[in-house]
Amino acid sequence: MQHDLRKTMTILVLFVFGTLSITVQNLRAEDHLVTPADLHSAIIKTAEARQNNLAKLQNFLSSVPAREALKTSKIDLAKVEKAIPHLNDEELARLASQAEKIQSDLAAGALSNKQIYTLALVGLVGLVVVLLAAT
Repeated sequence: MQHDLRKTMTILVLFVFGTLSITVQNLRAEDHLVTPADLHSAIIKTAEARQNNLAKLQNFLSSVPAREALKTSKIDLAKVEKAIPHLNDEELARLASQAEKIQSDLAAGALSNKQIYTLALVGLVGLVVVLLAAT
């Protein structure tokens, strides 16, 4: 009789622990700090920002002053264009911001052609140094 009571108590304890563990897991699953929808939205936003920054740099490199600055400094444009996608998001954003500022200053007439060449050259040489260090 004591053996049956012990067996029944063991089964009851196992049942209670099993039920509690399932309940706790369900509570944890509902209590995420970041929802999957928020995570998906953040991933999409980051990818769009990266694509936008890549487009800004491609646009900048296709401009006449940038091409002339590259020729003057004897930097291979094809190598630079090939290396740009390998930059991390932070470096890419910084260079895209600099390229955008140079182009807006040019459009506003705030810079002369010589200043544009100098700024483009400094930015591109910085890019090449970063890329060469990464390879």
